[in-house]
Amino acid sequence: MSKLTIQVFGPVRVIAGGEDVALPASRKTRALLAYLAMTGRLHRRERLCDLLWDLPDDPRGALRWSLSKLRSVFDRDDVTRIVADRERVQFDIEGVDIDFLKMRDIANGNEARPEDLIEAWEMTESELLEDCELPNQPGFSAWLSQQRNEVIRLRVRLARRLAVCPDLPPEASERWADRWLQDAPFDPIAAAYAVDARRGLGREREADALAEDLHQAFEAQGLDAPSFSSPSESSIAPIANTASTDTPDGVLVPTQSIRFAKTEDNALLAWASVGSESNPPLVKAANWLSHLELDWEAPIWSPLFRQLATTFNFVRYDERGCGLSDWDVPDISFETFVSDLERIVDAAGLEKFPLLGISQGAAVSIEYAARHPDKVSHLILFGGYTAGWRHTATPEEAKEREAMMVLTETGWGRQNPAYRHVFSRTFMPDATAEELAWFDEFQKNTTSPENAVRFLEAFSLLDVRDRLKDVQAPTLVIHCRGDMRIPIASGKQIAAELPNAEFLTLESNNHLLLGREPASKIFIEEIERFLKA
Repeated sequence: MSKLTIQVFGPVRVIAGGEDVALPASRKTRALLAYLAMTGRLHRRERLCDLLWDLPDDPRGALRWSLSKLRSVFDRDDVTRIVADRERVQFDIEGVDIDFLKMRDIANGNEARPEDLIEAWEMTESELLEDCELPNQPGFSAWLSQQRNEVIRLRVRLARRLAVCPDLPPEASERWADRWLQDAPFDPIAAAYAVDARRGLGREREADALAEDLHQAFEAQGLDAPSFSSPSESSIAPIANTASTDTPDGVLVPTQSIRFAKTEDNALLAWASVGSESNPPLVKAANWLSHLELDWEAPIWSPLFRQLATTFNFVRYDERGCGLSDWDVPDISFETFVSDLERIVDAAGLEKFPLLGISQGAAVSIEYAARHPDKVSHLILFGGYTAGWRHTATPEEAKEREAMMVLTETGWGRQNPAYRHVFSRTFMPDATAEELAWFDEFQKNTTSPENAVRFLEAFSLLDVRDRLKDVQAPTLVIHCRGDMRIPIASGKQIAAELPNAEFLTLESNNHLLLGREPASKIFIEEIERFLKA
């Protein structure tokens, strides 16, 4: 089938040779097609059955029936698209145009022309997989919700790039600034650009009215409103798409470049580099609760990340199962955490570099440094631990942990943030109400309830206590004195057993540092000192 196109915005459509191809009437079969095509990798039959069918309905039989219907559509002209064996299934997307993937590539790239950006944005005006909702299948519903959230983030990126594009006339810039603000109503830079676009067109009264409305909207949400420029002030400097951005207050902020790498088991990992390539590298091993886009714009950690990016070429990534990386993966385990770090290092083309590990990322970093002593020049471990609770907990503690895992499975994705708030308070007890509210919502958007449990199980089993002696790199161990999540004794133990380590404590009660607290400044200064030594 030549020139095969699959459209997943709006109702699912398949077009071959310019003609629509009839699809099976079954909603679940169309959902299966969309899922296979959009992910483009191998899936276990068991996973597909759990995702789309209920147990009483003979899910394996239903999957076989749906695959037979899809084969009759796609396996033609000596081309096999539905690749399957007794255990796994894949849709071969080579040479297939899929509108979602095309839109994502344009949004994530840096070379697109304005007309390409406009075309990509216009694709998203129809709802993703409009005819594939399966309200009785929570796994698929969670995946679909995540994909639709991803579309919104990509729309924001596209509109932002068009709003600041110097090749577009002022009227078009205003239109795209408004679309940017519509999808990101509490982005202070979007708000400032929407107001400034009206000033640039000489509509001062309209700009003042919009500024007042936005000011009230931000305050109603408990957020600090942007400082909108007055008619006598200069316009906001354009945001660049390459090296850095200027915020409305004139602070230079580096921008990140997001890319994807494929693992041996065909999982896509999202990784980002930010900062000048002439700067020395610094790699951050993934830790749970990350999202390359959301935490780059976060009111909590972004000051830390952005400060590191002014000194280093800062590389970080979302681990499998969360953030912008693939959520539907066959394996979430300590071994995959380490192998995924290996894959990102290869993708970034790094030969020797310092490695930063935070929380459970510290254990991953210890294992990586032990396996690759030739690659790790320095090791920095913050809030780390070397063994999960299944190796160390008392029977009473184990019961409590098991109960938390049950609560995670049932409470993670709910609109009521009460359960996630328990996590928030242990991660950041000194956060403000606004910061906790942001973090509650952030948790829900980083992963699915199912994966949250898989992560907790993987963390409970990790154990690198016997690997500490094999680490050769000089190491800086940092721990907050009042850390409620991982007690300071864990940091002391790591520093004591590493062959070449120094230990530093910070005056904070938080497991994850807040960018605004004094300990964050010391954290950055000590990293820079350690790496220059």
